[in-house]
Amino acid sequence: MEETTTKTKTKKSDETTPLHVAMFPWLAVGHFIPFLRLATLLARRGHKVSFLSTPGNLSRLPKIPPPLSSLITLVPLPFPETPAAAALPPLAQSSSDVPNRHQQLLKPAFDALLPALRSFLRSSRPDWILYDYASHWLPALAAELRLPRAFLSLFAAAVLSFFGPPAGLASGGRFQSGGDGGGGDLTAVPPWAPAGSGLAFRPHEVARVAERSEARVETAHDTVRFGVSIGESDAVAVRTCEEFEPEWLGLLRELYGGKPVLPVGLLPPMDDEDESDDVESKERWEFMRSWLDGQAAGSVVYVAFGTEVTLTRAELAELALGLDRSGLPFFWVLRRSPGSDRDDGLEGLPSGFLERVKGRGFVHSGWAPQVKILRHESTGGFLTHCGYNSIVEGLSFGRVLITFPVMNDQGINARLLLAKGVAVEVPRDEMDGSFTGDSVAGSVRLAMVDEAGEPARAAAREMKGVFGSKEINDGYVDEFVRYLEEHRKPKFMMN
Repeated sequence: MEETTTKTKTKKSDETTPLHVAMFPWLAVGHFIPFLRLATLLARRGHKVSFLSTPGNLSRLPKIPPPLSSLITLVPLPFPETPAAAALPPLAQSSSDVPNRHQQLLKPAFDALLPALRSFLRSSRPDWILYDYASHWLPALAAELRLPRAFLSLFAAAVLSFFGPPAGLASGGRFQSGGDGGGGDLTAVPPWAPAGSGLAFRPHEVARVAERSEARVETAHDTVRFGVSIGESDAVAVRTCEEFEPEWLGLLRELYGGKPVLPVGLLPPMDDEDESDDVESKERWEFMRSWLDGQAAGSVVYVAFGTEVTLTRAELAELALGLDRSGLPFFWVLRRSPGSDRDDGLEGLPSGFLERVKGRGFVHSGWAPQVKILRHESTGGFLTHCGYNSIVEGLSFGRVLITFPVMNDQGINARLLLAKGVAVEVPRDEMDGSFTGDSVAGSVRLAMVDEAGEPARAAAREMKGVFGSKEINDGYVDEFVRYLEEHRKPKFMMN
């Protein structure tokens, strides 16, 4: 009886004690953002979060709201010096600092963070660790330390479904059979997915992924990283919800053979996101807002391609031509190509373009407060590379999407958006990805003003009720927290 009473007391204590969750994202700005959003949501519920990354990456994070600063601890892990890292640009610590063809050079440095991470986990003993796709060695480390671990997928359930069962990925599977960069099965709907779903990459999208093989470095293949990270997790948390892609969540649960698959909601932008105390940033935004204030409601198409995508000079020229010919107001954010001698990203624009669109077009180089721009009432559409962060942010404000996928999961995301009816696609050659200014202009006008585009505009507005719903998304986070609380191990079992 005495032993039973002790166990009961221990369980009750665990249920009432706030969680301590460690978070370890991949070295990419697009991954830090949703990890930090979830960290903030956990902290707002009274739980403690240790957010681990390299010093250079932690310095880029948005400011943590003062009321939560005691609950979210940024834990710096020194960026390792490896032979591959020596070939990176100076001070490069994230994927946005490195050209696509050299992305794999970051992987050995990331893997070399294991000893520092082990030291932290051993001393701090968090209740859970949430980790990203690249740290395939982390589940074994967590098992060694008897720590519960969950793979946090920043990819839609449709993307994970396309990849298939973890065991096939971990063994190399079908995705490495086309190692010549030809694409293989990547350009076909997988046999476990509905044949009419269109869930497949196009050849030009696969070719951009194959560019990474130019960086000759001994490191685990990304599919292996995915397979082991998922397969050896205690649970898989997915950034999605039943209201958006119930069919793909259902398939994912079948493919994962009973492993817990937990939607955590869409992690939409928060009200205080993109706030900055920096005087220069505030002044820059005031200038942007002044221009946006001068445009009609819903008339502006916002154009941005994230932190990693770089376009060729020919692509920039056709895109500029299309925006010019559309006749519509636009706000275009350009980023500098890693390794470029110029820091404004404007070198690829056609001669005379800026003069021709003056007043109607706003072209900005460098970082811009995307959430604020999308939230502004003059913004009506979003010409996007279909990175998942951008999709979530665009649909959170009901903006119709114009898809221009380039690399990574973006092609599958674009197919998903078209199937959901919330987007218009820029037509491109499936083999080489080429397109014309006229195709851009036509797609922009279809999405923004043509009568034939009204169903997509209406569907995007309706989707705001899911992506932008605090009630819906908070409900998923609450359910996820309950799972973490119910499945944490008593501290005496972790010693």
